[in-house]
Amino acid sequence: MVAGRRVTQNHRMAYDTDLADRVRELIAAERGVDEKPMFGGLAFLIGGNMSVCVSGRGGLMVRVPPEDTEQLLGLDHVEPMIMSGRQTRGWLRVSADGVASTRQLQTWVRRGVEQAKTLPAK
Repeated sequence: MVAGRRVTQNHRMAYDTDLADRVRELIAAERGVDEKPMFGGLAFLIGGNMSVCVSGRGGLMVRVPPEDTEQLLGLDHVEPMIMSGRQTRGWLRVSADGVASTRQLQTWVRRGVEQAKTLPAK
């Protein structure tokens, strides 16, 4: 248990299965949804493109329009997505505190889904 939440082992990292269930409920009505273990967490793909990922580090990784990255970094509980030592435009990390309420989570999931839908299906 982490902070009162069930945690699943995945690729030697843990992710919050309660958060994954909450994302699953919000994304259920979308077409072409797949779930895939990635980055030590559980990714939700739309048409083969990752939209959000319940992170093994806690919270959510969210795909956003690259041009919105800097502006969104100004929001509470949001930090840049760093991969291979570099900030990845079009991706953000949102801490668990930033997705605690249904409204907060819904806002981020919607952003990720809408951005994934703009990409060609794989």
